[in-house]
Amino acid sequence: MKAIRRFTVRTVLPERLQSLHELALNLRWSWHPETRELFRSVDPGVWEAVGEDPVRLLGEVPAHRLAALAADRRFLRRLGDLTDDLNDYLSAPRWYQGAQTVEPLPAAIAYFSPEYGIAAALPQYSGGLGILAGDHLKAASDLGVPLIGVGLFYRHGYFRQSLTRDGWQQERYPLLDPDELAVSLLREPDGEPCRVELALPAGRRLVAQIWKAQVGRVPLLLLDSDLDANAATERDVTDRLYGGGSEHRLLQEMLLGIGGVRAVRTFCRLTGHAEPEVFHTNEGHAGFLGIERIRELVARGSTDFGAALEAVRAGTLFTTHTPVPAGIDRFEADLVARHFSGDAALRGVPVDQVLALGLESWPGGDPKLFNMAAMGLRLAQRANGVSTLHGEVSRAMFGALWPGFDSAEVPITSITNGVHAPTWIDPAVVRLGAAEIGAERAEAAMSVGAAERWSGVEQIGDARIWEVRRELRGQLVEEARRRLRASWRQRGAGDAELGWTSAVLDPDVLTIGFARRVPSYKRLTLMLRDQDRLRSLLLHPTRPVQIVVAGKAHPADDGGKRLIQQLVAFADDPAVRHRIVFLPDYDMAMAKHLYPGCDVWLNNPLRPLEACGTSGMKAALNGCLNLSVLDGWWDEWYDGRNGWAIPTADGPGFDEDQRDDIEAAALYDLIEHQVAARYYERGPDGLPHRWIAMVRHTLVTLGPKVLAGRMVREYVEKLYAPAAIAQRELSDGGAKQLAEWKAKVREAWRAVRVEHVDAAVAEAAELGTSLALRVQVALGSLTAEDVEVQVVSGAVDERDRIREAELLALKPVGGPDLNGCQRYEGTLELTRTGPFGYTVRVLPAHPLLASPAELGLVALPAPSAGMDAGVLR
Repeated sequence: MKAIRRFTVRTVLPERLQSLHELALNLRWSWHPETRELFRSVDPGVWEAVGEDPVRLLGEVPAHRLAALAADRRFLRRLGDLTDDLNDYLSAPRWYQGAQTVEPLPAAIAYFSPEYGIAAALPQYSGGLGILAGDHLKAASDLGVPLIGVGLFYRHGYFRQSLTRDGWQQERYPLLDPDELAVSLLREPDGEPCRVELALPAGRRLVAQIWKAQVGRVPLLLLDSDLDANAATERDVTDRLYGGGSEHRLLQEMLLGIGGVRAVRTFCRLTGHAEPEVFHTNEGHAGFLGIERIRELVARGSTDFGAALEAVRAGTLFTTHTPVPAGIDRFEADLVARHFSGDAALRGVPVDQVLALGLESWPGGDPKLFNMAAMGLRLAQRANGVSTLHGEVSRAMFGALWPGFDSAEVPITSITNGVHAPTWIDPAVVRLGAAEIGAERAEAAMSVGAAERWSGVEQIGDARIWEVRRELRGQLVEEARRRLRASWRQRGAGDAELGWTSAVLDPDVLTIGFARRVPSYKRLTLMLRDQDRLRSLLLHPTRPVQIVVAGKAHPADDGGKRLIQQLVAFADDPAVRHRIVFLPDYDMAMAKHLYPGCDVWLNNPLRPLEACGTSGMKAALNGCLNLSVLDGWWDEWYDGRNGWAIPTADGPGFDEDQRDDIEAAALYDLIEHQVAARYYERGPDGLPHRWIAMVRHTLVTLGPKVLAGRMVREYVEKLYAPAAIAQRELSDGGAKQLAEWKAKVREAWRAVRVEHVDAAVAEAAELGTSLALRVQVALGSLTAEDVEVQVVSGAVDERDRIREAELLALKPVGGPDLNGCQRYEGTLELTRTGPFGYTVRVLPAHPLLASPAELGLVALPAPSAGMDAGVLR
């Protein structure tokens, strides 16, 4: 019989145990082992039953047990110590407070993301984007960075996954009760819940309340539309992550961006928290935050749309995570127009200006579509990809927004992702490092990410490393057996059929892990390309391999579900099912067993479609070696001693089937002849010394690099701090002046031309000689202060394209001539031999531009301009 209403009855804690609530409501417990151990000791049985969730634990532990703990002096002493430790963590200065900078660092940064993977107990994530966002917040907390997180509260979260008897993915969406989660409702001083409201077409409105999750020092604001004040459609806006049709997704993204800014303002008003100087848009879903911030500035009456746009851009950072256009949210322009006009219009923000920010107005784009990534880039003065290779891919992918510039000059930089070590390193690995370098230093190494903090790890003995690796492998084997048995029960099997599950996997066999979302480009089933070859690897008489696989396909992706079904069908075969398993319902709780327990982490996407791929980073932190295509982070940090690179056939001339055949064959060869051969190569003491050397090298060299602490420090130093400085420079009328200057330049640019280029060779064209350059430029109504004239030079290819370009600014000489032309001169040094070329160009120049390409304007020589693209051979 189904209940007509659901609510949670909470336990009343004894007075002496009230601090348990404080510890449970700060999600620092999810990465603080001592606090987790305290909660475990409250009632180990209940702790396991509630999925290691402190809030649910306190709701279900028997009253007599709480009474006993309230009289337990030892427990109360531990509780007091951990409460003091948390308070010190929250209040003591950390890295950010001691950072030495010329200009003050941002007083606060608002970080917007559609999903957050903080802990399995707060299921508000679907995959890598959410886990990355959660790690970003945790690392910011550890470093003392004053971040405010903003997201949506999904009443059903992402789906839970199970399998039918024939291996087809099934989804279910459990209802989340906020009273059972580590969140609290943000309230006005009179106790009323805080609310934000958006106007919608036809007089409708969208109202949301604000839940706050405390992630260490970082508040995370989550907007929830499940309110009686909303009509049914609006009430369901935050029902589930990445669900619904176009209008549903648009409303989610409007609530996240527009409502999120309003939630931040409300939070700062109520708490006294510093207002953000920088707004960070994590992927395009939150792009409308820039529109709302423009509205705020215009509403103050001191500026117009153009000036407000410049002020907003200066303090905004956009991070793209997708390497494929199909991964970008795009809406019909008419749909967006309807939601920003009429009853739904934002005062002072004309709908045509909103549309101009997102329309695909470039050649090859669809002008009827509104592109969220394009809007994100147009609203942010700074942008980045999430690995070095992804930065290159992004510059090529979005280059149409900056016509006339080579992809290398497109103003999208890169900061390689990182992972939060205290969350993802197994306690056994922490103990291993602490025994050698000390517990305090080990903790600092995981948080800060400085290479010198990791020195000393190389002294850990082979026997100790191997002992820990076997311990972790054994833990994974036990967990996999438990999950596999539970999965088969869900598939309809009885206990009498499942005796075989107790012998699945072997703690002494080479274990390969593969776990991620299941879009086609990640190629879950590449390992099945030659099933006979795979069987021979799994069942090898002396060097067997075992594989643990997990992953979810999007509910609407039947192609991904078919891939899972194919993998499950292979793994169900009685001949190999003890060597390969598929574990459904991949989440953070499962991942914490997978990463440490595997010897090798497999990643075989279609290159270059993996933006970063942080799962391999988490594995590496636990001494797991990577076996991966050179994509994402592995492309920049693979060194030949920390794992293996799968050769790729991503050049021209290969169709999809040929490419998969070639790369699968290379994968099988690597596993058989290099990976397994090295794993099973044992010394007289029975240890695989060469394998252990690779594990040690991985820990020492990759440990400092893959940390979220390193990543967040780079965001602060390279992007947050410059954005705050730029934002400050545009106050007191600076934004209006910049907007007016940009408008003047855009209007006048059609008259800017390179009229003539003259180059005089001072001597023979030999290394060390120079070219004297004189350039005539028509500036129209602009002045020499409005532009920069550059020489672009470097080696040229067979098509006379300049590679590895170097830039030289020419200087204006005298004033404009009678024809309005300005002369520029300079000397180009010939510093390299071989085919060499140059050209000249004119760019807008202003001290407040973050990049010369910012306006997307460039003037190049016409063929009649004399020596327009000289080539010396």
